[in-house]
Amino acid sequence: MRKGTNKGGSHNGRSNRGRNAAAEKERADAPFQKNEEVTVDIIGLTHDGEGVGRANGFTLFIQGALPGERVRAKVMKVKKQYGYARLVELLEKSADRQEPPCDIFKECGGCQLQHFDYAAQLAWKRQHVVDNLVRIGKLNVAGEGEASDGIVVHPTVGMDKPWRYRNKASVPIGTHNASGELIAGFYARGTHRIIDMDDCLIEHEHNDEVVRVVKRIGRELGVTPYDEETGCGVLRHVMARTGVVTGEIMVVLITNVKKLPSADRWIERIREELPGVKSIVQNVNTRETNVIFGDETRTLWGSDVIYDELDGIRFAISARSFYQVNPMQTVELYRRAVEYAGLTGNEDVIDAYCGIGTISLFLARKAGRVYGVEIVPEAIEDAARNAKLNGIENAIFEAGPAEVVIPRWREEGITADVIVVDPPRKGCDPALLETILKMQPERVVYVSCNPSTLARDLRVLEDGGYRTVEVVPVDMFPHTTHVECCSLLVWNGNNE
Repeated sequence: MRKGTNKGGSHNGRSNRGRNAAAEKERADAPFQKNEEVTVDIIGLTHDGEGVGRANGFTLFIQGALPGERVRAKVMKVKKQYGYARLVELLEKSADRQEPPCDIFKECGGCQLQHFDYAAQLAWKRQHVVDNLVRIGKLNVAGEGEASDGIVVHPTVGMDKPWRYRNKASVPIGTHNASGELIAGFYARGTHRIIDMDDCLIEHEHNDEVVRVVKRIGRELGVTPYDEETGCGVLRHVMARTGVVTGEIMVVLITNVKKLPSADRWIERIREELPGVKSIVQNVNTRETNVIFGDETRTLWGSDVIYDELDGIRFAISARSFYQVNPMQTVELYRRAVEYAGLTGNEDVIDAYCGIGTISLFLARKAGRVYGVEIVPEAIEDAARNAKLNGIENAIFEAGPAEVVIPRWREEGITADVIVVDPPRKGCDPALLETILKMQPERVVYVSCNPSTLARDLRVLEDGGYRTVEVVPVDMFPHTTHVECCSLLVWNGNNE
């Protein structure tokens, strides 16, 4: 046994030496060495919001630097083609730089762009979409304001007041290293170290209040936070949901134990300090994982759901429902999706990845019939409940993978004049794209939260006979690097 182990160790040693030698060669080939200070011109931003710098033809990624700036930076890591550096001094400042209003902006990983003027954020997000369409999708994009055969990419739809927009907060619980006191906040950039937070400027005020109250009650009751390293502790996360129109509040305690200690006291104190609370829920997650929710959810007090409204449509929202976090911009996005669908009241529409039926119900007000499909059974139950809640009878929902259910619908004779897709960040399943190409609806409306997978999927649909007409970016998450898009594709009758 020992001989075999030594042999394996020797092999691993050779592998490690090989990797180390390759890394040493990469560092030797780079024009800069670790800890060297260099002057860098910033020419752009990455999708994560890092400044992209060039120095002597070498690329350096620098957190906190903005396009158009010249900075002094300390090299922290180098590879053959690029490296990472830390901002030391601004030598030439961008006119778009502003003082971030959040006290913990530089530490917290929740926002990336608070130091970037909001109008400049919107312009960058549009350009980010264009760059992905051109680079990844190999698509022809019209210049801004040009009349051409290329795809029209509209200016990013922003907010008049881009603060306090989030109706949901999911906040990890931890322990202060020095005092041992229970804390709650967001992770520091690139780490799992929690930055204690009492006030987040992109969260609804009610959510901030929930976090403060849960933290205070947890301290008073001596609740132990979950420790990722040991797997011990009681409280993992607190989640707050706020119905922006209704004012209703849901508090979700995500625990590492099935029985919540002092549950009656928790309920009493939360109800005492949060008059708007309608639902107190416990979710049990005992797994060693970074995933927030476990499989077991139970209501400790009040309703299983809270209610909110989008453009006059009422929604029941449970603890694990997917519901867009920025209601004002959601209305902007979904109105554009309905506009792109070109509905006259007679069309059959398929809504893939329908969630709790948000887009489906927007569409159903103007369509003949809407078929919604979603892989999460609980979401389909919510969708059916939401349709009934609003007296909408022309929407049918089914649970299952869109790439499985929609081909079966096609075999059963269900056709679609319009297909709407709103996939997760990984984009559409290839089987679903293939089905769209076989069904050949007159229009495809593609709602996306990831410009790179959007570009990839648009290329597939274009190669199959569709033409992308226009794309509108919508700023669902101001002061972060995320951008949503709504795209219109029309069938052009050939696939050459």
